[in-house]
Amino acid sequence: MTMDRTSSQSSSSDSPSRDTKVLSIECFKGTSKSDEWKTDMLQTGDIVEELRVGGSANSLIRFKSPFKNGKSGVNKILLEAYKKKDTSILVRVRRGIDEFVELQACIVPNDSSGKKNNYVLRSITDPNYLVGFLDRTEPECFQLQASRTSRMVNELTKTRLQDGFVFYPWERRMQELLSVPNSSNYLSILLLPKASDKVASRYNDVEDTLARANAWLNAAQASGVPIVFMNIQTESLLTKISGETASSTVNAGSLSDLCNIANASLYGFEDYHGVDIGVVRAIRLWYAPIGGEFSIEIKLRDDDTKLGFAISRTEEGFIFISSSAIDEGKEISPATRSGLSNLYKLATETSRLLVVSRISNQRVLPWMVSSTGAIRCYDTVSLSQKLSLHRHTKVPILLHVFLWDRSMATSSVESTSTRLRSLSPSVLPLPSEVVQLSHHRNEKQIQPLSCEGSDAGDISFSDSSQLERHSAAGDVSFRFQDFSLSSTN
Repeated sequence: MTMDRTSSQSSSSDSPSRDTKVLSIECFKGTSKSDEWKTDMLQTGDIVEELRVGGSANSLIRFKSPFKNGKSGVNKILLEAYKKKDTSILVRVRRGIDEFVELQACIVPNDSSGKKNNYVLRSITDPNYLVGFLDRTEPECFQLQASRTSRMVNELTKTRLQDGFVFYPWERRMQELLSVPNSSNYLSILLLPKASDKVASRYNDVEDTLARANAWLNAAQASGVPIVFMNIQTESLLTKISGETASSTVNAGSLSDLCNIANASLYGFEDYHGVDIGVVRAIRLWYAPIGGEFSIEIKLRDDDTKLGFAISRTEEGFIFISSSAIDEGKEISPATRSGLSNLYKLATETSRLLVVSRISNQRVLPWMVSSTGAIRCYDTVSLSQKLSLHRHTKVPILLHVFLWDRSMATSSVESTSTRLRSLSPSVLPLPSEVVQLSHHRNEKQIQPLSCEGSDAGDISFSDSSQLERHSAAGDVSFRFQDFSLSSTN
């Protein structure tokens, strides 16, 4: 049953027309795409002509202009409908003389107003669109309608971009999207400024640290480590200073003093407790393998008596495969079965070192240079014990090595990995891109120094002079053909 209710007041008709109040639209919140400025949407200043409350034809109630008690009267209508859970409403408004627009909405409480039992309308098509009612004179409504363009420009000017925090599945992304779960591919080494005296109260300047970083990178590249420079930055480390160091460094009392610390590796300041705080300016050098990291799984058998390869360490702290055993008879070493021997052969043919970056996903690269100039890196003896335990327990060894050519780590990494791990040297063909490697090197790549008077193919287990020439570890390097647990284990 449809009911029409017209609530005109005689008192309203007696007043001048310019003071007659009409029920108008007030836009509280726009749509997500600012569609409230479209001509087919309700806008501030539109004059309400009719309200149709109810979701079905039997419960539909029509309220036509003029509305008794204006905004307050309409709010009572909305309150009664909301209590009855009949929140569907259609609003018909007039714009100008003969332009009419309709909006299908639902009745909701206006929580932002701070007033109890205050209701507004939310669009059915866009929940962000929120409108309410306001008593205005008809000339005021026409003036608002005429100022639509200027109000749009004003809204554009005052609208600010909003930011906020959103949830991100870090743990899942770090597990699924990293080549080594929970470990980055960004490689760096931190160089502390070198102490210029024995008590470490004075340090060489930033330029000296930069020069040492540059020398370390060049030396690593010259020795055959396949890495390239990525970036360099200063890194500030806080420390407590006192005595002569504090008195000579806590002097930045004016802007002119900043020039004195521009190239200083250590400067200080005094906090509000009177404690002298020193700032050590270290250098972090970022680098990357030329061809990325490549994983090799070495599976072990019960009858394996050796791993079939040896490792050493360069002066710069890099662990590398220093030799690979030549299989004799029917015995095939784990290094041969996994394809490590083939990769080592390719490296030596191109005057590269086969650098080991991770063992069982643990990074084994140098990561810091102390103030004495010593490089903090991994000891080959501890690596020997680790790999020996792998062989005795038959737990597979997962090695990551640096590649020296990006074409070896293309989209067909899976097939390359399968070839390296499953094929023996007699049937493993050299990739065509590797054969052409010496003719297609990157122009920006720093070439290693040639190994004068030696053939890379001569490296073997018995040739200790060759290993010492490639390694700073010297006699600390170890070989795996006679690997065994120590007597104390």
